[in-house]
Amino acid sequence: MIVTPALAQTAPAATETPAAPAGDTHAAPAGELHTETGVAQGEDHGTGVFPPFDPTHFASQLLWLVITFGLFYLLMKRVIVPRLGGILEHRHDRIAQDLDEASRLKSEADTAVETYEKELAAARSKANGIAETAREAAKSKAAADRAAIEAELAEKLSAAETRIGEIKAKAFAQVGAIAEETATAIVDQLIGKAGGDDIKTAVAAAANGKA
Repeated sequence: MIVTPALAQTAPAATETPAAPAGDTHAAPAGELHTETGVAQGEDHGTGVFPPFDPTHFASQLLWLVITFGLFYLLMKRVIVPRLGGILEHRHDRIAQDLDEASRLKSEADTAVETYEKELAAARSKANGIAETAREAAKSKAAADRAAIEAELAEKLSAAETRIGEIKAKAFAQVGAIAEETATAIVDQLIGKAGGDDIKTAVAAAANGKA
């Protein structure tokens, strides 16, 4: 049975034990009182103050506080802080390396872009030169083809004119004979047979008159 201090104060103070028979060596000393819990009444149960707030314990509490704080400080100084510092330094070095790598890659990218732009400009210039050369070659070929065609046409035209002149001269050469035959046919139809010399004379006179 658990007895609180309040219950102990309200309980009967003590009960006298009956007198032990004579010859009993285990009898309690005279005047000793027992409570229901079997604890001597004269024992000190304390004042009921919570031990951490008891002024009599402040010295030991301060001592253990100093010892604990010192151990915690040594732990922080020797173990935790060096590890945190190493981690932070490692991360700082890693970040610096990443920044250097990023800067290097950016420089390489800028160089590659500049080289690409130069090559693109050179390719455009070369393409323009090739196009201009092809354009000039096409113009030259077209001019040469045109000149050849014009020369061929001129030659054909000259040949045609020569042919026409020959045909015309031949036709003019045969005009007299055709006129004589025509006149002979007409005269024969009109007045009968006529003399050939007279018809030739008349045709020649008509031709001379037209000339």
